[in-house]
Amino acid sequence: MKKILSILLLVLMAACVQAQIVREPDATKYPDWTRSIAPFRVVGNLYYVGTADLACYLITTKEGHILINTGLASSENIILGNIKKLGFNVNDIKILLTTQAHFDHLGAMAAIKKITGAKMLADYADASVIADGGLSDYDLDGKYRTFKPIHVDHILHNDDHITLGNMDLTMLHHPGHTKGSCSYLFNVTDNGRSYRVLIANMPTIVTDKDFDTIPAYPQIAKDYAYTLAAMQKLKFDIWLASHGSQFDLLKKYPAAKNYRPSVFMDKEDYYQQLKELEIEYRKKLAGRRS
Repeated sequence: MKKILSILLLVLMAACVQAQIVREPDATKYPDWTRSIAPFRVVGNLYYVGTADLACYLITTKEGHILINTGLASSENIILGNIKKLGFNVNDIKILLTTQAHFDHLGAMAAIKKITGAKMLADYADASVIADGGLSDYDLDGKYRTFKPIHVDHILHNDDHITLGNMDLTMLHHPGHTKGSCSYLFNVTDNGRSYRVLIANMPTIVTDKDFDTIPAYPQIAKDYAYTLAAMQKLKFDIWLASHGSQFDLLKKYPAAKNYRPSVFMDKEDYYQQLKELEIEYRKKLAGRRS
């Protein structure tokens, strides 16, 4: 009996050790995730500091800065280097945000939080996944962490405001892609003009499973429906997203480097993408009912 208990204990200990391992999924098939591009000013006090596809944004104020997303763990030096190239001090970052609790947007967050001492604010439905390093992600098997765990300092809910200096961001709860996927809506001013900016977390479908076969996320279909409807109603002048490819960053990049906010004002593309996502969503539902 003692021998059996010892074996069971060893198995449990091994499982616990395995769960502590951070194993970032292979991203080599997405070369733009790690390809560095020069940072640039999007509009006003909003800057792009990410890679060619993993979008990271710096919002600057006299009271400190806000960083949204960090890309992969290997992106740490790229992001910090980009911030320095723009002439800003990384130690002035006071608030950390993300659009979703996935490794390709949170990979370097723990390291940057440690360096800056900034506070991590997160949507309530993604907070536990952020805190356990992706271990409880509904679309994974729960065996490994996919990024280093991050302490969440403050929980956010839909329409909550994030304020720093002269900035006031509204967090929009847009679940589906993850349980706590979110977008941000805020105003920036430049040359006497005010721009309403949307950093959108487009609700792409990440799972190959039928919606009704995901016990860890039983309301996923309803959440996607809610998000698709909510995003159709948003009013904005400029829109960006979690991935550069979602808003044709590389196509717009040559103009953006020379400071052309207007290149990010293509609302038609935003609504067309939502339309295509709606079609994909309906096909997924039809597949479930067949």
